[in-house]
Amino acid sequence: MIDAVPVPHDIPLALPADRVDLEILIVASFLLHILFVALMVGGAVLTLIYELRGRRDRDLDALALEIAKTVTVNKSLAVVLGVAPLLVMNALYGVHFYSANALTGTAWLAIIPLVALAFLLTYAHKYSWHALAERKGLHVAIGAAGTALFLFIPLIFLANINLMLFPEHWGSVHGFLSTLPLPNVLPRYLHFVIAAVAVTGLFLAGWFGRRGYPTEVVFERLDRATIRREMTGVALAATTLQGLAGPLLLFTLPAQGMSWTLVGDILLGVTLAVVATVLLWRETVDARPAVGQRYLVIVVLLAGTVLFMGYGRHLYRERALAPHSRAMAARTQDYQAAVLGARMRAESGTQREGGAEAVTSPGERIFRSVCMGCHAFDRRLVGPPVPEIASAYQGDPEGLAAWVKAPGRKRADYPEMPPIPLRPEQYREVAEYVLEAARDEQ
Repeated sequence: MIDAVPVPHDIPLALPADRVDLEILIVASFLLHILFVALMVGGAVLTLIYELRGRRDRDLDALALEIAKTVTVNKSLAVVLGVAPLLVMNALYGVHFYSANALTGTAWLAIIPLVALAFLLTYAHKYSWHALAERKGLHVAIGAAGTALFLFIPLIFLANINLMLFPEHWGSVHGFLSTLPLPNVLPRYLHFVIAAVAVTGLFLAGWFGRRGYPTEVVFERLDRATIRREMTGVALAATTLQGLAGPLLLFTLPAQGMSWTLVGDILLGVTLAVVATVLLWRETVDARPAVGQRYLVIVVLLAGTVLFMGYGRHLYRERALAPHSRAMAARTQDYQAAVLGARMRAESGTQREGGAEAVTSPGERIFRSVCMGCHAFDRRLVGPPVPEIASAYQGDPEGLAAWVKAPGRKRADYPEMPPIPLRPEQYREVAEYVLEAARDEQ
């Protein structure tokens, strides 16, 4: 399949840190970022729902305002915490990530103005709550517009992240809308939205159920226990829905990223989620006014589920991109070798010999593109002639390949040979060609 996809050569720059450290960082920083994105999106959705319900119930309207106050804080944290995973994504998967961004084009470029507009609408919605109390339709419309943007922006991100995993689709994508029918985009988005509501419900159960929250000041009728059970019920309903959205997400994942390790990781996360769901049900029917020890256990269990799912996401990404990454690394090495060969020929003042002749083997192709700048069959150039090399390594292609891979300086009357960047198999191929060609010349 890799032969049918575009394979660019990479920019051969060293990573700013050890790859394993960067992989740990991208998982941890992304999970922290997505937590506050979920609280932002889920908070905006619940604010809109409770404001609509609150048109006939002043306490529910007040509850909507209290939820809206958390949205503006969480959106700021989401933006700040999004910098780290974005930078690490660029370091580890730059070519894949930016290829997807370029293919979605206008939608990707629109993210910043859309985010800015969503923030402005959210602030306008929160701070005009009392001023537009008599024009509730307008006020709800402002909140609905902000919520719609908060729901749409993650879809752009998810479409891009999904697209970067499957280069075989790059040739068929022409803008953002053409990414939506691709496998797993919409199921993944549905899973995210439901998870956002679940996480927000759990957060709000703790926020409103804490002992220091001034329930009697904010509300006329609602008490702490009622609000806590209401928000826990939201978390329970959304978590239960994940029982449907999760399998849909899993079964629409293309097979190339699947592994038994990933399946085991998912099963562990699901096990923790099932236990948390049972405890959520018990918390929902509990009449206590404030959250207790069971709530903390639920948070720990769902945090474990999130960690397993976040790690599983990384496992899938690495496995899905592996064939393309290997092909891209090979192309990069070919490109570097061609550049080195051109530079060496230019420095030695020689041109390719027999450029129009047919190349009969991979080793000959490497020799012509790289080695001929310094080595000839019939005379000394920058380096010794081919027959002299062959006599030193007669019957020992492994030794010659090892020298080409890690050269140095053997004789004072020749300059030190520079390292030659080739693929592992290419060192052996060019060594065998040199020895065989020298025999043929004799």
